[in-house]
Amino acid sequence: LAAKVKEGFMDFDVVIATPDAMKVVGQLGQILGPRGLMPNPKVGTVSADVSTAVKNAKAGQVQYRTDKAGIIQCTIGRASFTPEQLKANLVALIE
Repeated sequence: LAAKVKEGFMDFDVVIATPDAMKVVGQLGQILGPRGLMPNPKVGTVSADVSTAVKNAKAGQVQYRTDKAGIIQCTIGRASFTPEQLKANLVALIE
């Protein structure tokens, strides 16, 4: 799979890895990092319990962070979402 990603395969929304697989995934940092797909233990995408991480990702686990200026950075949807779905997610984030 890592070779396919290096060739440009990006048909996924989340990358989940075990700690020992991070050696391979780390080599993809220049590809995954700018797209916000690099696994991170703080958000649960690097875990020895892969089944729980997958369940959380499929359940719509939301990841957000704030920068030093207090600006919230968060994904409110995917490219496949309708405008109505994106609007509903944005309203839910604000509330």
